[in-house]
Amino acid sequence: MSHVTASLLPINDPARDTVHSVEAGDVLVGYLAQIGVEYVFGVPGGAIEPLYNALARSARRGGPRAVVARHETGAAFMADGYARETGGLGVCCATTGPGATNLLTGVASAYQNNIPLLVITAQTALPTFGKGAFQESSCTGINTLAMFEHCTRYNSLVSHPEQFETKLIAAITTACRSRTTAHLSVPLDILRTPVPVGRPAFDLTKLLSPTNLFDASAAGVLCKYLAAARRPVLLVGGDCAEAVDAILEYALLIDAPVLTTPHGKGLVNAFHPQYRGVFGFAGHRNAYALLADPSTDLILAVGTELGEWDSGGWDEKAILNSRLIQIDATDAHFLRAPMACLQVHGRILAVFEHLIAHRRANSPIATKAPVAAVKSSGVLPPGNRVQDAGAGMPRPYRPFQVTLDDEAKCHDDSVPLKPQRLMRELSQRFPFNTRFLADTGNSFAWAIHYLHPFDRRWSGRRSPSAGTFRTAMEFASMGWAIGAAIGTALAGRERPVVCIVGDGSFLMSGQELTVAVQEQLTVIFVVLNDSALGMVKHGQRLAGAEPVGFELPPVDFGAMARAMGAQAYTIHSPDDLVRLDIEGLCRYPGPTLLDVHVDKEEVPPIHARMKVLGMSRIGTTMGATGGNAR
Repeated sequence: MSHVTASLLPINDPARDTVHSVEAGDVLVGYLAQIGVEYVFGVPGGAIEPLYNALARSARRGGPRAVVARHETGAAFMADGYARETGGLGVCCATTGPGATNLLTGVASAYQNNIPLLVITAQTALPTFGKGAFQESSCTGINTLAMFEHCTRYNSLVSHPEQFETKLIAAITTACRSRTTAHLSVPLDILRTPVPVGRPAFDLTKLLSPTNLFDASAAGVLCKYLAAARRPVLLVGGDCAEAVDAILEYALLIDAPVLTTPHGKGLVNAFHPQYRGVFGFAGHRNAYALLADPSTDLILAVGTELGEWDSGGWDEKAILNSRLIQIDATDAHFLRAPMACLQVHGRILAVFEHLIAHRRANSPIATKAPVAAVKSSGVLPPGNRVQDAGAGMPRPYRPFQVTLDDEAKCHDDSVPLKPQRLMRELSQRFPFNTRFLADTGNSFAWAIHYLHPFDRRWSGRRSPSAGTFRTAMEFASMGWAIGAAIGTALAGRERPVVCIVGDGSFLMSGQELTVAVQEQLTVIFVVLNDSALGMVKHGQRLAGAEPVGFELPPVDFGAMARAMGAQAYTIHSPDDLVRLDIEGLCRYPGPTLLDVHVDKEEVPPIHARMKVLGMSRIGTTMGATGGNAR
């Protein structure tokens, strides 16, 4: 038996005893195979060549394989998108020196959004440290390990071959259990080191089994608060994917309205009977009014870090007050709300299963009827059922309890195309299983407020990757959605992926389109073409600042896409958009780019951001927020 087959053999397979040795790279790939990781995203180079050799051997066996990005930042974004869609681990790698530093932005973005990412970077061989080797990035050169210190939870240099497996296990378990980023820096000679027979020696699937731990004492207090509450409201954050069905079931049991943060938006069907919209950046007026209403006596913020975007710019009237209760698995999120009357730490799914059981045990008759009633009729009225995901299927009626700012413009037929109309068409015309990703800038502002795809999976247990809409707002890296859309599509080829991106972002990272071409991925890139860095432009106007640095030259993005091997269409009017064969785009074995010329003068819903920027002026206080945090 060849030594390279050992890394994928089961732990107790007797054939492992006949294998002489494997390399460290094979051990790493073997552990990834154990937990179902299919791809390692990166850009190859000399110092990380042994890992790519191991991936090549793995690919021939049908195991994890390399996906080559065009830039290392794109590789990290792809791993981010893959992790979100699978609910598991994303993996990216880079060679030493500039390869490692190019990864930093993508890793920082994942860190801010609690995405489980394993990051592998190479170093020159240990004996060359301090000698000025080509692209040396050790502690005596450009210290890449130090650079990763503040955007990872686990960060370590493997300085001896016998450390490799132990540190690798520590990095993977940290990333998966804590849903965070972990980094290993591995010198070239250690990656090449033969590893004794019997590796991988540990069963990661057992080590990573989820626990149902939560603070039972705090949960008991929570039940008392809820029993006394007259009008509780649930705010669903981005970390609720695993638990969202239990959360919605509980909301029905107690007949409580449900809001989402921008990150939680894609987890809740916009037509669910309890849904009342998005609170926070680009959110909805009625959502803010509901939280700010004095009759709302309890706010359950679940799985949200309550930073600027999720809290409406730290709005004290609406959310950061003594009515707040936090339920979260991430300790750091509790630091944002010391004024909360209660903080419940633990697995969110376990907490809500406990709340459901407690409610039913204490009020079995009164609380079962609402759930049964909704399950009997679904979210749709009789005669308008939606049975399967597919373009062209009838859309639901609108018991839509969300107030949009300029709803009339969602139906506007004027030219140039209104962004509001574009979001409406995307919502209505793509299949129900479409994944929408919105990039930084006007793209995520328009999408958060106006994009409301119908998610027919309103009930029943979902996978940890549940969600139709995704964005990355805290670090807000331009170009994130481009790479993340590719990672998302690789994780679920049966589902179309729509990437909503500005022209400025596409000019930064649009070359990653060629990865979608190479992999034959059904990704539809919707480029909002307004020849400007739109959020900068409108932000300057709203703030009365100098109009500077936002202009972009006219670009034919359709021609760019066709030159890279994709199909492309130019959209000038609503008629151009309506004539598109959406079903054809969703069947096409490769990417499509829509170069959409939108109305340059439409102002996106960015007022909450402007409010926060206004706080930075001398004499402005945090407490004087007031108004509509949108």
